[in-house]
Amino acid sequence: MNKRFQVFLSSTYSDLKEERQKVMQTLMSMDCIPAGMELFPAMDEEQFEFIKRVIDDCDYYILIVGARYGSIDENGISYTEKEYDYAKEKGIPVLAFLHSDIQSLPANKFDGNVSLREKLDAFRTKVQSNRLVKYWINGDDLNGKVAVSLMQTIKTYPAVGWIRANMQTNLETLQELNNLRKEIETLRNEKYISEKDKCLLGEDITQKLIDLDTDFTVEGNYKYYDYGIHQNVKNNWVAQVCMRYIWDGLGIALIDNPLTEGSVRNKIEKIIYDKANPDNEISAQYIHIPTATYQKIKLYLRLSGLVKIENNDTQQVWSLSDEGRIDILRKLCMFKNGTN
Repeated sequence: MNKRFQVFLSSTYSDLKEERQKVMQTLMSMDCIPAGMELFPAMDEEQFEFIKRVIDDCDYYILIVGARYGSIDENGISYTEKEYDYAKEKGIPVLAFLHSDIQSLPANKFDGNVSLREKLDAFRTKVQSNRLVKYWINGDDLNGKVAVSLMQTIKTYPAVGWIRANMQTNLETLQELNNLRKEIETLRNEKYISEKDKCLLGEDITQKLIDLDTDFTVEGNYKYYDYGIHQNVKNNWVAQVCMRYIWDGLGIALIDNPLTEGSVRNKIEKIIYDKANPDNEISAQYIHIPTATYQKIKLYLRLSGLVKIENNDTQQVWSLSDEGRIDILRKLCMFKNGTN
């Protein structure tokens, strides 16, 4: 899936304006989203709070240091250094680029205040402890090193990034299904067939199964034709059902012949509807449960090992596994003998 990474670009402004512009263009050519002090070239505390929220949304942080320390707050700390400290605090990967020979820069690139130069030296010393620090000599050199370093960092420290809104739903659905698979696998590893079931089956079955006796709620709807008002009437219903109840009804339907995916879904929907409406004398049509609910039921039954789901040329076909067939035959024998 294509992602775009948001990159915060931090530096002093007026002395590095041209360098910043080049780096911004490079970031955009790499399909990144640049962000930085262009929002507020003249910084104050109120604007810095906004900048922190921008940094929170960024995947990577680039620091460019020349020969100026920059505007300071009431405590004598530059806003550039505060941005750097905040990015480090938030755990955002920081790429730092320090000018390798600031003495070669013209006088208008320096801070006039001696104390600011001392603060710059201390800041440079702090930044050089960063293992992702690089040194540059001019704008073109800086531009090339930013591009290479950022590509390497994206590969080494992959970030969340941004995706188009119309792709988000699919991503969330995939994540939800993945979480569901993990949850089911945990259940599968924790639950097992009881000793009583092993004796009834007459063999030592050690394969672990999902707990089919856990209740869950299913919401659905159906339509029926009301001759009194001469139209289809839609009604909603809610059922409290467990997977074993569904399995018992479906397993008996599968005992003689495999069923197609569509037939299985219709059967499952009818089983749950009858559970919710045991005394309903209306001939319901178009019974429906949400697709997400059906997929969850399908996943539970498949992972339980009771059914096999195979693809033929045009559709999926359900059949009983060996364990599923034994389980259903055992239930039928118990029913024939009058055993609950």
